[in-house]
Amino acid sequence: MQETETEFGWKTETEFGTSHQGRPGAVLPDGTEPEPVLFDMGSSAYFHKTSDWWVYDGDTLRAPRATALRGACSCGWRGTALYPVDWAQVAVEGPEGWDTQGPHDDWKQHIVDVEHRAVPVPEDVAAFLGQLRERLDVLSVDAPLAALRVVAALEHTIGEAAEAAAYAVRADEQSWATVSTGLGLTEPDARTRLHRYARRY
Repeated sequence: MQETETEFGWKTETEFGTSHQGRPGAVLPDGTEPEPVLFDMGSSAYFHKTSDWWVYDGDTLRAPRATALRGACSCGWRGTALYPVDWAQVAVEGPEGWDTQGPHDDWKQHIVDVEHRAVPVPEDVAAFLGQLRERLDVLSVDAPLAALRVVAALEHTIGEAAEAAAYAVRADEQSWATVSTGLGLTEPDARTRLHRYARRY
């Protein structure tokens, strides 16, 4: 059995969820990405797998040595800019002290690009959602039971709207590539979302 570490520590503040989570990715001298490293957890049937960049120091668990970092996203995107790694300095500062701002900035630009390709949310709806969130934040403190009633009503309304929209998307017979781009998701996540919304589809 293998357990994969959730090493994509950079999250978005959008509805993209696990489709677009980022991390600094290790790059080998030939420009390729190293294979995940397996940790033996003390049992031949149980392993821990990771692709954390700091593992690729050429020493830990006989992993190859990376020479640079780049932005990486759970959707498969990889940044083109490479940021050299000084392992002697990493040994002094520790992985948490190493500057990964460059890869992080590149990943954030990737998220901006994803948002630009996605179908835009109407401005009036976006403004209303912001106002609703602010009102619920206050209500959850001042009148928490009322806040829960509002949330329940919203869940019902949203569920009906989501089902109708999901059926309409399928009726349009758009390709999954178009649907996933429009939602800002990977194709598997887009399929999962539509099937969840269109409960009887």
